[in-house]
Amino acid sequence: MAMNEFLNQAISPWMNQNGPDSDIVLSSRVRLARNLQDFLFPTVSKGEQDAHLTAKIKHDLFEDDTENSWEFEFITMGELEPVEKRVLVEKHLISPKLAEESVYGACILSKNEEISIMINEEDHFRIQCLFPGLQLLESLNEANQIDDWIERNFDYAYDETRGYLTSCPTNVGTGLRASVMMHLPALVMTRQINRIIPAINQLGLVVRGIYGEGSEALGNIFQVSNQMTLGKSEEDIVGDLTSVVKQLIEQERAARNALLNTSNIELEDRVFRSYGTLSHSRIIESKEAAKCLSDIRLGIDLGYIKNIPRNILNELMIKTQPGFLQRYFGGALSPDERDIKRASLIRECLQDKKDEN
Repeated sequence: MAMNEFLNQAISPWMNQNGPDSDIVLSSRVRLARNLQDFLFPTVSKGEQDAHLTAKIKHDLFEDDTENSWEFEFITMGELEPVEKRVLVEKHLISPKLAEESVYGACILSKNEEISIMINEEDHFRIQCLFPGLQLLESLNEANQIDDWIERNFDYAYDETRGYLTSCPTNVGTGLRASVMMHLPALVMTRQINRIIPAINQLGLVVRGIYGEGSEALGNIFQVSNQMTLGKSEEDIVGDLTSVVKQLIEQERAARNALLNTSNIELEDRVFRSYGTLSHSRIIESKEAAKCLSDIRLGIDLGYIKNIPRNILNELMIKTQPGFLQRYFGGALSPDERDIKRASLIRECLQDKKDEN
């Protein structure tokens, strides 16, 4: 697959599929952190080792391993322009750390962008599997298959007592981070989210924004993930997170029903005001765009808007990010220019979706 295909399509192929509870859960992700024996961890290694290891991984996994049944593309970070790396970050295919700090890093991507294996990020391997809707167990099963494939070729740094050894002590043990991306507009509107987040934190889970640690919950999209990796099995971690997510789904649906019963006309007005804003604006900032897209997605889920597909939120949340905008319009853009181009792209996309339906 040509690199341009990863960069030019805003929505990953797996995003076009419907998963369980996909009206609220946008995606499920499992990430495994792994390091190799006899190699310094990336946080303390030098460039010469990193370059050697990246080349060795490419050779051993792609040139010598005939058991690889996945359609993968090997992408070296040093060969990408800054805006290209930024697009991959915006699509959640690589981390900001890999894009900004790892000169000798690389990424192995599957054709459908469901699987992403980061090399020489904080750890030697970061295996990531993404599924639509609430499918954490399915994500874990696929991540374990990739893990087994890599382990047939390399020896992991592993301790019988501590488990998998990682650069950050918080990942020691299973090395597993499971997360779910959720659209929770009704809980935000009713302000229930303010009491829910502290309660979730007390359960050993964490709630973050759309791009993980340190990011904002743009468009009422929240990432819920585990904090504990040591002392629990992978299945228990995924099971506990799934249980909490199911409760959040019930609370969001209850909040939506309450808004329909008590503030139906106000809610409908909010949805169509946002639709009008996005359909006619000539300048729009990213935060306002994200808010309006969230309202439109809610309007689609509640049946107010019938001629726009549900995945519009996923697609335009990526298309309106700085990296993708600059890639789409073919050059560097100032913040003011991005606001103009963002508005233009949204108008164009909404019109295309209406024409398709």
